[in-house]
Amino acid sequence: MECLAVIILAVITAMLAVNIIVRKLQIRTIRRELSRTITPSYDRQLSVVLFNRELSSLAAAINLVLDNQRRLKLDAVRAENNLRQSLSDIAHDFRTPMTVIKGNLQLLAQEEHLSQQGSEYLDVCRQKADKLQKMADAFFELAVLESDDVSAEIRQVNLSRTLMEFLADNEAAIRLHGLEPQIIFPEKTVLIRADEQMLVRMLGNVLNNIYKYAQESFRLELRSGAETAELSFSNHVRSGEMPNTGMIFERSYRADASRSGESAGLGLFIVRLLAEKQGAKVSVSADGDVLTLTMSFPTAH
Repeated sequence: MECLAVIILAVITAMLAVNIIVRKLQIRTIRRELSRTITPSYDRQLSVVLFNRELSSLAAAINLVLDNQRRLKLDAVRAENNLRQSLSDIAHDFRTPMTVIKGNLQLLAQEEHLSQQGSEYLDVCRQKADKLQKMADAFFELAVLESDDVSAEIRQVNLSRTLMEFLADNEAAIRLHGLEPQIIFPEKTVLIRADEQMLVRMLGNVLNNIYKYAQESFRLELRSGAETAELSFSNHVRSGEMPNTGMIFERSYRADASRSGESAGLGLFIVRLLAEKQGAKVSVSADGDVLTLTMSFPTAH
């Protein structure tokens, strides 16, 4: 009898051990499947073979949560697309009357019988109209860039030449803003992989940001390594106007809220979008009152 009891006990113990092992394997399978749900391409329910009622109920509950998350994700994507389309439509509709307003203001400026005060009012209106036009253009550009329809045409770009042409084109505006550029280029021509049109738009947005915050001068330095080329813009920032470097590339971020009437605050956010479309990187750092923005592009061999 004792021998039989020992055998029965051994069998029960073995069955319990097998049951525990099977449950652990099934839990491990559920955990592995759950870890896959965080990937954007995962679009299905848990598909596991379970031999335990409680674990089957758990898997069913998890699948209900996954279904709900999938619906929320689709709703969010749909809402974002609708918002982007609305933004594009509003910006487009806004640009048309602004063009008419600016044209009429230019005609008024040609009138010979305007009083001194009337001329001053007209100048203010023209300045504000120009700012509104720039804001509308920025929102329209943002809506276009955030769509999937715009892709970068990556080619070999002579960055040294592109920079020199860009600086020559903007020399008058740089001088008008009272800035003295300090330019440092390597002796060897720097070639990168980029979309040249997007690159020039990035440079323009960065330069506009320098106009707002730079004091007296700015430094432009081009460096080239084996795999990447870096282009850095550095400038001293006026006291109390240093931006938050952790937020500077966010949508509609402004270092000074009182400047809200001057721009849409989208310039550097657009720079980040353009960089992402080209496989490039942008970063910013602050050292005392010096702000440095760096663009990094893969070199062309």
